[in-house]
Amino acid sequence: MNTSRIKEFLINLQHSIVSGLEQVDGKTFKQDQWDRPEGGGGMSSVIEEGNVLERGGVNFSHVYGAGLPASATAARPELAGRSFEAMGVSLVLHPRNPYAPTVHMNVRYFEARKEGAEPVWWFGGGMDLTPYYGYEEDAIHFHQTCKHALQPFGDDYYPRFKKWCDEYFYLKHRKEPRGIGGVFFDDLNQPDFDSCFKLIRNVSENFLNAYRPILEKRKDTPYGENERDFQAYRRGRYVEFNLVWDRGTLFGLQTGGRTESILMSLPPIVKWRYDWRPMAGSAEEKLYTDFLIGKDWV
Repeated sequence: MNTSRIKEFLINLQHSIVSGLEQVDGKTFKQDQWDRPEGGGGMSSVIEEGNVLERGGVNFSHVYGAGLPASATAARPELAGRSFEAMGVSLVLHPRNPYAPTVHMNVRYFEARKEGAEPVWWFGGGMDLTPYYGYEEDAIHFHQTCKHALQPFGDDYYPRFKKWCDEYFYLKHRKEPRGIGGVFFDDLNQPDFDSCFKLIRNVSENFLNAYRPILEKRKDTPYGENERDFQAYRRGRYVEFNLVWDRGTLFGLQTGGRTESILMSLPPIVKWRYDWRPMAGSAEEKLYTDFLIGKDWV
């Protein structure tokens, strides 16, 4: 497989997304290059205390090694004894304004090799939106953009990947979705390499189309301490998912990835409360009743 072509695309993708976000925020992302002693490295692009983004990161990584951790081979026994190469771009953005949603996007490629055997390879990725105060028009726009990005590959891709996203970004211990979803896919290797590569390009190149209009619309909405307090409480769900359930976080930590880059997905200000419930009829309750319900938005 031509991994150099994928790597070039991912580096350019990182640059274009960072450039687009800097235009909205007005501040510059910090570029932080890192090396992995076991093989590979990456570039983290991080903003903290921006004008719009309280914290955000757009990271590129390219790691490789002689073998995979036990957790990976337990789920995929055919990968045991193979060397591996993994690369991707992953981003999480936490705006300061509670009316502007958190967002996550990533695209990645994985390949495992063994002498005398065909390489095992696949693509994965997707994007999902996590609002604190829901707007139906934002949810529709985000999902419509995801659907448009997948439409050239067949009518079944969006509903299938949308369902996958709803099931993946679900906090089982809370029995609630993390947000309003989007699309998610993994182990993508059909019908062929070029089609799969084109699909991840379409999805990732539509990220700014999906998120930037929402961010620009909500970033200056007036808010008070009550809204910031609820935002911090809901951000706790984001932390719980990433540290308890997210496979990418686990893979990165177990393969010796850079901890600072992996955990840049965590928000800067978070709160937990014991058995908290929103007030009946409040905007906070509406998030639970109208948005965290696995709805078909388009």
